Amino acid sequence: MPEKQLNIISFDIPYPPDYGGVIDVFFKIKTLYSKGIKIHLHCFEYKDRSRSDELIKYCASVSYYKRKIGFLNMLSSTPYIVKSRQSEQLLNKLLENDYPILFEGLHSCFLISHPVLTKRLKIYRASNIEHHYYWDLHKASRNILKKAYFLIEMLKLKWYQHKLKVADLMLAVSLKDESYLKKKFPDNKIEHLPSFHANNILRVSDGKGNFALYHGNLEVAENIKAVSFLIKKVFSKISYPFIIAGRNPPIHLKKLASKHDHISVVGNPVDAWMNEIIQEAHINVMITFQATGLKLKLINSLYQGRFCLANSQMLAGTNLDSLCIIANTPIQLITEIEKLSTIEFTTTDISERNIKLDELYSNEKNAYKLMELIF
Repeated sequence: MPEKQLNIISFDIPYPPDYGGVIDVFFKIKTLYSKGIKIHLHCFEYKDRSRSDELIKYCASVSYYKRKIGFLNMLSSTPYIVKSRQSEQLLNKLLENDYPILFEGLHSCFLISHPVLTKRLKIYRASNIEHHYYWDLHKASRNILKKAYFLIEMLKLKWYQHKLKVADLMLAVSLKDESYLKKKFPDNKIEHLPSFHANNILRVSDGKGNFALYHGNLEVAENIKAVSFLIKKVFSKISYPFIIAGRNPPIHLKKLASKHDHISVVGNPVDAWMNEIIQEAHINVMITFQATGLKLKLINSLYQGRFCLANSQMLAGTNLDSLCIIANTPIQLITEIEKLSTIEFTTTDISERNIKLDELYSNEKNAYKLMELIF
């Protein structure tokens, strides 16, 4: 049989897999490699992410392209996240073969409608609905200039999405996003394919922990807003210990937490410690005010932690409501925390979770589904 080969265009270097979008890309690559797929990876590089030899282990080839950042690209009618990833070098590289092309996120789609790629099999991976995400960033931001930027980008992204209609296949990470794409592109083939992730088995302990945990990238406005809400409206009202862990927590969050002896903030934890603390927590608190995409910290918490307390927006489109305790208001959150603090997480809870996650979020099963759709 001929070898199955695939081009993947990644919006960023997907190693280390330390934030949502690149986690999906990296573990998709790793799982497809284990199934014998030869991957030709194309990465845009910028900021402080270095080229990685780790990617060579799983890819037949890895090519890098400089992202064209700067003010001039912001003046284009094309969204900045797309325009800054324009590359003639990438186009020439894609023309060296005739394998299918997987565009990871709208960011990587500058070439998706290029006429010389008309006959190629093109797959669009929707990590979320970008203009919805940018609208939420606009609402969450406290900085006037950032609010204006997010609003302008939202409008550009909403306009630009019409170019996606040339995709032969669209892959949505959540049922909510799948529904949106089917309404927007009724003539396209659209499938639900959850994000790939670091977990292949459950590492959940039964019994009890003695604290609640919130974790996430604390540079992101959405997460900053969630933590501020939890400190002010929930954990300052009760005495149950609360740990906040994440990348680069802002000073104002640290000050807010420092007013309460039972609330602590851990900045920039290493992966091993983060996994350990998720497992040790009695309650993993999953709150968001942006019902966009699929929150991979929810998946990590379900694979590694005990009770997951989440609001409805965190669970939107995940089909995981049955595995979480749902609370949306401060009173509901406080009530559930006080209730959960008195009960143990059981082996029955673990078994039920394992069955559900294996059904929907198995990397193995989703890799086979992706292969069947493409090849």
